[in-house]
Amino acid sequence: MSAVLDMRGVSVELAPLGEPVRRLTEHVDLQVPAGRTLALVGESGCGKSVTALAAMQLLTPPLRLGSGEVILRTRRGERDLARLPSPALRAIRGSELGMIFQDPMTALDPVFPIGEQIAETLRVHERLGRRAALARAVELLQLVGIPDAARRAGTYPFQLSGGMRQRVMIAIAIACSPAVLIADEPTTALDVTVQAQILDLLRSLATRLSMATLLITHDLGVVAENAHEVAVMYRGHIVERAPAEDLFARPAHPYTRGLLASLPPLEGRRTRLVPIPGQVPQSSPAAGECSFVDRCPDAMPRCREARPALAAIAPAHEAACFLHHREIAQ
Repeated sequence: MSAVLDMRGVSVELAPLGEPVRRLTEHVDLQVPAGRTLALVGESGCGKSVTALAAMQLLTPPLRLGSGEVILRTRRGERDLARLPSPALRAIRGSELGMIFQDPMTALDPVFPIGEQIAETLRVHERLGRRAALARAVELLQLVGIPDAARRAGTYPFQLSGGMRQRVMIAIAIACSPAVLIADEPTTALDVTVQAQILDLLRSLATRLSMATLLITHDLGVVAENAHEVAVMYRGHIVERAPAEDLFARPAHPYTRGLLASLPPLEGRRTRLVPIPGQVPQSSPAAGECSFVDRCPDAMPRCREARPALAAIAPAHEAACFLHHREIAQ
């Protein structure tokens, strides 16, 4: 199945003026086909959000794309977003690529009504007149489940609840029926009931519009219910990738097993949670060692001598761990 969004060898660098360059992600490969949802999971600080910004080409100094390709395949052809000039990227963002940011309160403009903000996307990308764009904005508000949409279109972000603001962000992101939707922690800070409503909405929209969805989250419960495939990230590296059902049934990498062990059981007798000791290091891993070696319960001397490559351990299941293969990659 051909990927609509195809990230190949993407490395994001932090390059403060006059300071050493540090890689935040390294050689990240992600493929998202039409109508499918790929979840990118990991602890805070693992590089998930900068990967999303790299996909949108929204990295700003001191962040920069160190290497790699970001291929977008749509009816308009195949393009490498990393090689496009700014005017071409502005034409793609919001039309073929949509993004839901983590915090809708900071992503929305506080001085414009929400209807105007949705309409702006339609005027820029669809060339609609002001009246037609506002009418379509009301339809989009209805589509994302906002009641009394015609009246709500004239309200400001501060007058809405967190769940309502997130729905507005979704309306903006899907206004032009994008081929790819990137959802960066779309349910952060929302209560459980609203989370379920937002996720149900995203699933139905992805099916209706046949969108490729990159879902970025640290919530494995969200992943289990919404993702077709999962990529697990640690310290800027993809350490495991598999279909969602396979990953939950047969986690291979020690980090993935640690994430699952830290979840409360859904049924059966209550057991004690097992946290992963330590924290995600802020520094990049040494060139010749596994990125998880300092926190891994199964670490071997070999893990400090070479970095395991992401390699197949079963059909459609890959892991970067010497427990499962013998290939050595620096």
